[in-house]
Amino acid sequence: MTLASHIRPPTDIRASSADDTPLDIVFIDGFRGDTVIGIHHDELHDAQPLRIDLAIGVPRPLACDTDRIGDTVDYGEVRLALRELLANHRFRLLEAFAEAIANLLIQRFGAHWVRIAVAKPAKFDDVDGVGVIIERRRDERRANVASHDAEVLSLLGSGMVPDGKSR
Repeated sequence: MTLASHIRPPTDIRASSADDTPLDIVFIDGFRGDTVIGIHHDELHDAQPLRIDLAIGVPRPLACDTDRIGDTVDYGEVRLALRELLANHRFRLLEAFAEAIANLLIQRFGAHWVRIAVAKPAKFDDVDGVGVIIERRRDERRANVASHDAEVLSLLGSGMVPDGKSR
């Protein structure tokens, strides 16, 4: 059974949204890659396989009207970002790795809701896999503060102060 067969956004996702925009879900099912991750000695040196299933909830993307990939989440770009994360992370726990994926999807790809399953399919001989499923939402208040902070830093970097006056 895969995550895609259980993709259901939380029932209150619309209630936390400022408008009544429908939620669309872009998913990646069965992404596979190898990485070094774990807490046991036998996991810390050799790469092991991971399986990652993603559900990425976004307000109805413009792509429904424009038919342009730039107006939605490009799962090809998400796939490349996952490959990069697998190659460069330093996490030991699947929970921390899944959290990094959630942050990536929310911050870089504009997700409003994500469900991420990360599994080690070859960890034990007598089970199909072990892992974790996490669910996260965009915190609009924190996103607005982060956006404002980034704008202020950009202005400061250009020699301007946030009130619009230059030095």
